Amino acid sequence: MAPTSHLALINVFTGDIQGGLGPFLGTWLAGIDGWTPARVGLVTTVVGIGALLLSGPFGALVDRLGRPRLLIGLACAAILAGTLLLLPARAFATVLSAQMLAAAGGTLLLPAVTALTLGMVGKDAFPRQQGRNQAFNHVGILAAAAIIGLGTRTTGPAIAFWVLGAMAALAILATATTPAGAFNARRAAGWTEDADDAPARSPLRQIFGNRKLLVLALALALFNLGSGGMLSLLGQKLVATAADAQSWVARYVMVAQLVMIPVALFAGSLADRRGRRQLLVAACAVLPVRAAISAFVDDPVWLVTAEILDGVASGIIGVAVPVVVADLTWGSGRTQTALGSLNAVQGIGGALSAWYGGLAQAWLGWTGAFLALGAPAVAALALVLWLDTTTASPRGGSPAPDGA
Repeated sequence: MAPTSHLALINVFTGDIQGGLGPFLGTWLAGIDGWTPARVGLVTTVVGIGALLLSGPFGALVDRLGRPRLLIGLACAAILAGTLLLLPARAFATVLSAQMLAAAGGTLLLPAVTALTLGMVGKDAFPRQQGRNQAFNHVGILAAAAIIGLGTRTTGPAIAFWVLGAMAALAILATATTPAGAFNARRAAGWTEDADDAPARSPLRQIFGNRKLLVLALALALFNLGSGGMLSLLGQKLVATAADAQSWVARYVMVAQLVMIPVALFAGSLADRRGRRQLLVAACAVLPVRAAISAFVDDPVWLVTAEILDGVASGIIGVAVPVVVADLTWGSGRTQTALGSLNAVQGIGGALSAWYGGLAQAWLGWTGAFLALGAPAVAALALVLWLDTTTASPRGGSPAPDGA
């Protein structure tokens, strides 16, 4: 089996497990021990903050250790252990500790898989491979959701634990059987592969002071501020305006994931031909249109178009962001540090989105709330239109192509 086939399997099996139980956590806790939404929300918030704080340091760990296969295995084991520990857990502290362990594993997975990909295929082939990674990732999410949805009727809500556990175990197996020689640590860092020297990594202040990275971080925070809470707000709107709101939201999630698969593949192939910035522009331009449809359309059938646009925007972002970060940090030895820190900034925007959307709804009503969520995306669009993502490698690599 080719090394990239192992990479495909890793992405399929890690697609669903990165977020742990995710939306199934509240259902499980409410069903087995009568947890209130406020108590579930407190656990979710604390775990989310912890994951954000770990994102940058875990990226730095991936860069420093240079052993992504080992870290992927440890991350999957942490997710598996944390999820299974929830089965007997009832006390608040036990549930919080188990969820934090699983969240830490999920936070470590993204930079580790990105490093493994770069070390296997190199930067020139990275955009296309990242598109494939994301496509397989969404296939895994869809497969797990379908199995859980069908299995819940016969086996109960505990099926979510066993599906997640099986996928974590299979991800560990796919990682362990990946040929060790397929990964080159110097290739992953952007250093000359046939040299014997050990280049010094760029100082952290140089990475965090990179103006292009800072602009990208701000743009992504604004993008997620608009996008993160939009589906949740749409579900609340449907409760007030349509019947069977929960079923419609489930359909929207499936539609968005289905759209992300071809979009990710297309974005990966388009990154070199049309440029990275054009991908970011397209993703940010789609979000205000999605917000406008959500604001002015009440028919749940026609609202499917809004979630198709969600799939387009999210599918592009998942491919473009790691590629641009690799371009801007190539040869620094700090690519995963930068990517982890950028993910934390994105997470802050996403975490604030539901609060921002809810506040806007209270003040402006449903139409005004969705238009308010579209406003940060317009600001993000302005930033990426200005952003020049081309850069020359500091250690001899080729500059990243961009249509700018």
